[in-house]
Amino acid sequence: MTASSSPSLTDLLHAAVTAVGGTERPGQVTMAEAVAEAVDGDSHLLVQAGTGTGKSLGYLVPALAHGERVVVATATLALQRQLVERDLPRTVDALQPLLRRRPQFAMLKGRSNYLCLHRLHEGVPQDEEEGLFDPFEAAAPSSKLGKDLLRLRDWADETETGDRDDLTPGVSDRAWSQVSVTSRECLGASKCAYGAECFAEAARERAKLADVVVTNHALLAIDAIEGAPVLPGHEVLIVDEAHELVSRVTGVATGELTPGQVNRAVRRAAKLVDEKAADALQTAAESFERLMELALPGRLEEIPEDLGYALMALRDAARTVISAIGNTRDKSVQDEDAVRKQALASVENIHAVAERITEGSEYDVVWYERHDRFGASLRVAPLSVSGLLREKLFSERSVVLTSATLKLGGDFNGVAASLGLAPEGTGGAESPEWKGVDVGSPFDYPKQGILYVARHLSQPGREGSRTDMLDELAELVQAAGGRTLGLFSSMRAAQAAAEELRGRLDVPILLQGEETLGELIRNFAADARTCLFGTLSLWQGVDVPGPSCQLVVMDRVPFPRPDDPLMSARQKAVEEAGGNGFMAVAATHAALLMAQGAGRLVRASGDRGVVAVLDPRLATARYGGFLRSSLPDFWYTTDRNQVRRSLAAIDEAAKAEGR
Repeated sequence: MTASSSPSLTDLLHAAVTAVGGTERPGQVTMAEAVAEAVDGDSHLLVQAGTGTGKSLGYLVPALAHGERVVVATATLALQRQLVERDLPRTVDALQPLLRRRPQFAMLKGRSNYLCLHRLHEGVPQDEEEGLFDPFEAAAPSSKLGKDLLRLRDWADETETGDRDDLTPGVSDRAWSQVSVTSRECLGASKCAYGAECFAEAARERAKLADVVVTNHALLAIDAIEGAPVLPGHEVLIVDEAHELVSRVTGVATGELTPGQVNRAVRRAAKLVDEKAADALQTAAESFERLMELALPGRLEEIPEDLGYALMALRDAARTVISAIGNTRDKSVQDEDAVRKQALASVENIHAVAERITEGSEYDVVWYERHDRFGASLRVAPLSVSGLLREKLFSERSVVLTSATLKLGGDFNGVAASLGLAPEGTGGAESPEWKGVDVGSPFDYPKQGILYVARHLSQPGREGSRTDMLDELAELVQAAGGRTLGLFSSMRAAQAAAEELRGRLDVPILLQGEETLGELIRNFAADARTCLFGTLSLWQGVDVPGPSCQLVVMDRVPFPRPDDPLMSARQKAVEEAGGNGFMAVAATHAALLMAQGAGRLVRASGDRGVVAVLDPRLATARYGGFLRSSLPDFWYTTDRNQVRRSLAAIDEAAKAEGR
């Protein structure tokens, strides 16, 4: 096809939007043009696209038109499925006649997301017994585990993908662990009797042939960090829900040691090495466990001497075991390769984390955590992932990052800094150039929503009930006739509010944790009088347009906890470098969460409602302006009576329409 006959970007976008049953929006066109410019110019782009913009097509169309392989990484399963099951098939169908070729697409996830035929047919190496354990025989058929395993065996004969997310309804994590492996536990296709039929290998092969590969942030992070490519080579990377990327990369780069984890490694290794090596690892594990029993939560700015000795003993014993496993094979162990792989994976992880902590890098943060159910753990995470992202993400491809919330405090520089990018227009040899574009939103926020700050309330403290806040919340919910999404800074606060309002108001109040998230959201959307209360993890999981969500309440500005080891360490590091640690870390963290929370209110052009923040600091503190400028441009007020009248009017209008 000659250049003169090439379809324009406008023609391609129009065809794609028509195919998915939508309408073109100015922001979508602007976004597509900006993405095309970045991709064609081999440059980097941060693009904020508000809810309702249609950003998926805004980046898919120019990416497909470019003709080189594209990797799209997103944070949520919902968007991955939307791309692969809805947007990409329709877009490819629509563009094929214009492009005169048919781009191929595929989904790729981590290996543990796919059913392992070796595990399914040969069993699972267990810690308590020699050889292999058949979970299908050991689990009672009438038990939940037994029923899940029988379903998995039947499903294995039916599925074409082996992808856990294609199994409906799903199964428990415990059941899935019986039929899946991590990448470290995998025997490898060439050594596995089922390698030719392997679902994970098939997914990789499809990805190698695809023009568009849809994956997740975690796999993108593994591909970048671990130096063992799991994604096919690509010229363009598009990161959707990019506000989540730093958190996901940090999670992948975080190491953890627990007594249970170490003891499992000991049991697995004992079957494969001589008594001396096994005893050394056992002794080191016991020393570590004794220390962990006394561990108090908090950051370890220096590694205590006794912990240092325990970790060095673990590291050295693990190294000896790894070497011994590599040099011995026990033919008496049934399917020994699977046993060896599982043992090696466990011991190598112990060695890697222990060695990392004992090295004491100034770029790592080490801390103890204690969980009521699981006990104590020792964790290590990078102080920052910005350098890692700058080096690994932006050096060899064009990168487009997009989200509804990338401009915080009015510009992109805060998010850019977390990604390792210098302020816009100041990039150089050490920091790549990039451009930021805000394509706006199709919604008229000042007319569709109100931002209400309860300036008259007492300032929230670290602990204790806020009686005046609960009174305010009850009055707002009553004025709204229910229809409320309550977003709380802690589970304790959400539970206290639910308990209090259930005793005061005659509206159904759902609470996170009492049902699955999917069930809660379905029930919330089905009955307009219903309220849904939950914590931070709810803030991005609720997409309920219409009258069921006309009031979004945040109980307080969601700063990180003062005792959060990683966030406090990052804040301190910024201050020591001469910056404002509070604004760069705590306020930016809060702004991002609040923007996501406020974004739950207006999901369609007909939505009306109120975002109520029950924390006076948003109106009175010096940082309040920064936080407010990070939110959608709602009409702003601190007048409690005006807000009650507005909520009552919105409720009456919805009732009059039969909603």
